[in-house]
Amino acid sequence: MTIRPLFDKVVVKLCEAEETTQSGIILAGSAKEKPQFAEVIAVGPGGIVDGKEVKMTVKVGEKVITSKYAGTEVKIDGEEYNIVRQNDILAVVE
Repeated sequence: MTIRPLFDKVVVKLCEAEETTQSGIILAGSAKEKPQFAEVIAVGPGGIVDGKEVKMTVKVGEKVITSKYAGTEVKIDGEEYNIVRQNDILAVVE
């Protein structure tokens, strides 16, 4: 099954959360922070959103940083994805 986002939506796959801190402390599942790094899986076509034209600037395969609690989590074929608006993407990691 594939996901085809609409308008200004972007499908991202979140990178795994760190299991240990920089000092070597192993974190319990509830103590892990939601990851902000993700890989772009699919990009919507853009268009007119809320009366304004939106041009999509991210591309499939790019690594991005998203807002901490942005988007909607979905699970398809056993894989977890997050669907966010393009304006919830803060930066592209190069």
